[in-house]
Amino acid sequence: MSFKSVKYGAIDIGSNAIRLLIATANTMTGNPPNFKKISLVRVPIRLGQDVFTTGEISEVNFNRMVDAMKAYKLLMQVHKVEKYKAYATSAMRGSQNGQEIADYIKENCGIEIEIIDGSHEAAIIAMTDLHNVIDERKVYLYVDVGGGSTEFTLFAYGKEVVSRSFQIGTVRLLNDMVNNSLWAEAENWVKEVCKPYSKIELIGSGGNINNIFKSSGKSQGKPLSYFYLASYYEKLQSYTYEERIYSLNMNQDRADVIIPACRIYLRAMKWSMAKNIYVPKIGLSDGIIKSIYNADNRI
Repeated sequence: MSFKSVKYGAIDIGSNAIRLLIATANTMTGNPPNFKKISLVRVPIRLGQDVFTTGEISEVNFNRMVDAMKAYKLLMQVHKVEKYKAYATSAMRGSQNGQEIADYIKENCGIEIEIIDGSHEAAIIAMTDLHNVIDERKVYLYVDVGGGSTEFTLFAYGKEVVSRSFQIGTVRLLNDMVNNSLWAEAENWVKEVCKPYSKIELIGSGGNINNIFKSSGKSQGKPLSYFYLASYYEKLQSYTYEERIYSLNMNQDRADVIIPACRIYLRAMKWSMAKNIYVPKIGLSDGIIKSIYNADNRI
């Protein structure tokens, strides 16, 4: 049996933060690939705050982004990453100067950024390795909450049925930029796609739900109940922003967005009538790694 190990990089340029994930794809003849995370670096550059309020990325955040990309380029070099992809989501695609910044970064940092639409984002997220979570006898609504958008994917009996992206994100909600008609559109879509199934479980991904799961003390693979999430939501609201940082030991850029994130997950559970939410350690960056591997191996 032959063994092969290839190191990949994934850059996720989100509305709340920019992440670099470095992972290896390990393969052995006749067996499925095994993906091992090597390093994850997260920089809280809130591009969405600029874009959703002024329509473009500010000079301050542009300079911070350039510095981050230079650092990520060096990190990938020292890790000897063989291939990488850099995808920008809601904030960059909604920014008037998004493509201009992407062109500058390609020229000056040597990193090529692809600005992707919501459906492409949902498709990449759906590529993530969910086999440890999904029971092929059950139906799941996968909800990935970001700063600028939320991606919903319905899985039934081991297969993806449908997915859709809505511009309902934590940074947008903080800036009161999600109107009732958009909430209603998302609610109607979720109820419609879930209607044929009598019982649905939720799968949640994103930094906020990971933070909530970690604080719950639950062991990996065990779900959070709707009751627990609703209680935690009430607890969060009883603390000030400063208290969440100090008493709950949250990052400054997490302590505000975690409340609207909770609201999105709770509504998704209510619309789908899911009683539990599973929280695997996956997200867009994991999907990017898998998409590079698939392209390399023509899967």
